[in-house]
Amino acid sequence: MKIRAKLTLWVGFLFLLIMILVAVAVFYTNQISNDTQNILTDNYKTLEYSRQMLLTLDDISVSDSAIDVFESLLNKQQQNITEIGELELTTKLIKDFEKLKSSRYDSLLTLTMRKDLSNLMHLNMQAIERKSELAKESTTTATIMISVIGAFCFILAFTLLINLPSNIANPIKELTNSVKEIAAKNYSQRVHFEQHNEFGELAHSFNIMAEKLEQYNNSSLAKLMNEKRRIETLINNMHDPVIGLDESLRIIFINNEALNITGLKMDDVVGKPMQEIAVSNDLIRLLIQDLMNPVASIKQHKQTLKIFADNKESFFEKEIIPIYIVPAAESNTKHIGDVIILQNVTPFKELDSAKTNFIATVSHELKTPISSILMSLELLENDKIGEVNTEQRQLIQSVKEDSQRLLQIIGELLDLTQVETGKIQLHLQNTSPQVIIKYAVDAVKVQADQKNISLEIHCPDSIHSIQADPEKTAWVLTNLLSNAIRYSFENSKVVLSVEDLHPKICFSIQDFGQGIDTKYQEKIFDRYFQIPGSNSVGSGLGLAISKEFIEAQGGHISLQSEIGKGSTFSVFLNRA
Repeated sequence: MKIRAKLTLWVGFLFLLIMILVAVAVFYTNQISNDTQNILTDNYKTLEYSRQMLLTLDDISVSDSAIDVFESLLNKQQQNITEIGELELTTKLIKDFEKLKSSRYDSLLTLTMRKDLSNLMHLNMQAIERKSELAKESTTTATIMISVIGAFCFILAFTLLINLPSNIANPIKELTNSVKEIAAKNYSQRVHFEQHNEFGELAHSFNIMAEKLEQYNNSSLAKLMNEKRRIETLINNMHDPVIGLDESLRIIFINNEALNITGLKMDDVVGKPMQEIAVSNDLIRLLIQDLMNPVASIKQHKQTLKIFADNKESFFEKEIIPIYIVPAAESNTKHIGDVIILQNVTPFKELDSAKTNFIATVSHELKTPISSILMSLELLENDKIGEVNTEQRQLIQSVKEDSQRLLQIIGELLDLTQVETGKIQLHLQNTSPQVIIKYAVDAVKVQADQKNISLEIHCPDSIHSIQADPEKTAWVLTNLLSNAIRYSFENSKVVLSVEDLHPKICFSIQDFGQGIDTKYQEKIFDRYFQIPGSNSVGSGLGLAISKEFIEAQGGHISLQSEIGKGSTFSVFLNRA
């Protein structure tokens, strides 16, 4: 039988007994009350009337009012006849009273009436005793019935009190112990309840679950889960912050280092969309910028971030690695998520800063003696100092060219240190593109004439002004024109054109030389990079500095090139 049915049956039976007990108590209480009321109503009033008539009977012979009182009491008694034989006595009393009214001084009649009243009182006294016995019997019966039913209720309630808690608590206790065993990976644990009730069904379901857990634990899936936990432990112990995302940018895992620098807690982020967390966390918002605006052609994206963590300023290189898999029975790859890795490059940044300071110091120290060398060479070339022969003049010219090249490299190194330290001093102003172009063209005109290269300028007179630093922008165009001339064939041309691409102004420098191989185009703006086999005499810093100068002014620079067809460098600056 089900536990619910048992509880309903026992509690219902107890409730029924209680209702019977209440009904019996009410019934016998009413019966005793009625018997008592009958004694008071029926017999006590007759006794009272009879007693007063006896007292009045003595005054009839001397008082007319006594007759009226006696007659009134006799009428009340006539209305209160309740016992057997009381009617005959009352009727005889009425007849005798009628006779007494005509002969008040008949002592024999008075004596007869006294005897009748005494008989009437005796009759009611006997009735009172009889009714008292009945009430006593009713009380005894009620006591027995209430005691019997109350005993049944007590026995039933005591039985429920003893058996019900143990019948419910013992299976629960046994099931709890079994659950603890399962939690301790003792999957062989089983529960055995013989009852065919809810606990029996629960035990059956629990045993099925334990059996399946035992099978699962012995299966290869358990091994895979162990491997997964091992990998998670490995990731969590990495010194670099790592965040794993699924294809919908929901956080799958995050290690302690990532939690430390973001100031988040594991329970607050795992399983939640990164966009939701980014609303209240600036660093998370910065990390997902590239994921919110992905570039399909870029598989890996690195970016250096400055983050304040552990009470100090640290530098991290952000790398986003997309994860692709080939699903079973399919041939196409599927994107299933991304991994964000923040590599701590603070020590390298500190070394780079030290290197920058060293280069700046050395460059400043070298610039002065080289300038002195150039000045001395100019004095040697002066005939006032003394005449020099042809061989000496060639040596002076050679030393002069080398010194100028060294001075140029030192100037570029100083510009680079200015860029790396973030101390680029810009003087942005509304500038005419024609002024900058004229300065750049004049600076490279001698170099172009040496190779018989014509410079074609396409700049409309109505071109809009730009918001830029004239000196730095002219330096960039001069550097790009110089490179275009250097890598162009003799007797060719270099085209410089300006175009209004609202809200930008585009400067394009196009040459028709040998071009740049595709594999080198991504590195062409890197510092110290030189294309292999180009026989360049520069330092590899010109394009890197040009890029920094243009981006510092809110613009950007790009390259389009094809082997054998030349290259086009484009500089985009803001309109004024």
